[in-house]
Amino acid sequence: MAEQFRKTVQAPEVVANKVGERLDGEVMEALLDGCVKINASDLHMSINEPPIYRRHGHLYELEGYRKLDMDDMVAAANFFLGEDSTDNRYWSRYQEKGGADIGYAFGEQARFRVSVFSQKQAPTLALRLIPSELLSFEQLGLPADQIKELCHRQRGIILLTGPTGCGKTTTIASMIDYINQERDVHIISIEDPIEYYHVGKQSIVNQREVGVDVSSFSEAVIRNMRSDPDVMLVGEMRDLETMRACLQAAETGHLVFSTLHTVSAPKTIDRLVTAFPSAEQAEIRAMTSTSLAAVFSEELIPRIDKDGRVAAFEIMLGEAGGSPAIGNLIRERKTSMMRSTIQSSGQSLGMQLLEANLAKLVNEEKISFDDGYNRSNEKNDFLNFVDNSQVPDSYQQALQDVGIK
Repeated sequence: MAEQFRKTVQAPEVVANKVGERLDGEVMEALLDGCVKINASDLHMSINEPPIYRRHGHLYELEGYRKLDMDDMVAAANFFLGEDSTDNRYWSRYQEKGGADIGYAFGEQARFRVSVFSQKQAPTLALRLIPSELLSFEQLGLPADQIKELCHRQRGIILLTGPTGCGKTTTIASMIDYINQERDVHIISIEDPIEYYHVGKQSIVNQREVGVDVSSFSEAVIRNMRSDPDVMLVGEMRDLETMRACLQAAETGHLVFSTLHTVSAPKTIDRLVTAFPSAEQAEIRAMTSTSLAAVFSEELIPRIDKDGRVAAFEIMLGEAGGSPAIGNLIRERKTSMMRSTIQSSGQSLGMQLLEANLAKLVNEEKISFDDGYNRSNEKNDFLNFVDNSQVPDSYQQALQDVGIK
């Protein structure tokens, strides 16, 4: 078998001028500048590898750049975390837990979410570029009228789900920005780290960073209940205490946004409920049934019609979002029936299955058939939704297996 080589990208001039130099502050800033200039979403730096950018979902190493050594990696870690010392909270977290996350402002050009972690006993960095401009709901591919109506709700929990890097943070940031512009409310965010900075418009916005301003997500949610919040953003529901606190906040008259790493709306409900001990699950199911406003399960897929990526969404509304039918299914432990409800009665409310949205993008020739098929949770449903003319010959047997001629 022929050896496979990684794709390469020509270094922008600002980076090319630094290719042979030891990594220091100037070289690091050149690499960040290069990330912005080539419209990359991520920059990866590992020992014995050259710097590698992710652009439109694919990895590219810089042409002609040497492999990074231990001195380079320590210098890169110091650039973001500061010098290693006992009173440096970031280095303490890195040494105790094997990793640390921070937000880094690159002048006026961009912000980065920086993850520094240990690998082969060496510091390793993964940097995510945070866009400087927030996208509109139309640009995100979301039904604008429906999302705006949800953002005007007084209570409920809205969950963004999907794999890492699918755009959950960007989608939530756009929703928070809309509320900030259109409502005079108090918004509190709890993030690890803070990624998008929000400046108060009609609203007041206070942003708290875990490990800097507060010890944990759950502690912050509980304490923030006494801070007169109307809207809360909880970066991630990582543990039972945070899940419980978010549900209680939504139940007591707050609009709560948060994220989970699940791949579909029904699986999100199962994940939320079964995370708790069996003795508590009935109570959590009841809380979820009345508090859930919406679940958005998101995928980010490379485009074939032009550069960039496009988001696909599964949208499910809960009782607090206008769908009592979904609330009843949650109470009755019938999550297996949610897909049929979304597809039938749910469409009039703006609900949609991920497979239907993926098929629409394939039919519009925005994404490839293979990407749509591979991102689908239910392959047969996807084949039923997609136009036959878009199905490659290699999938004709799959079509026949589901009764499509």
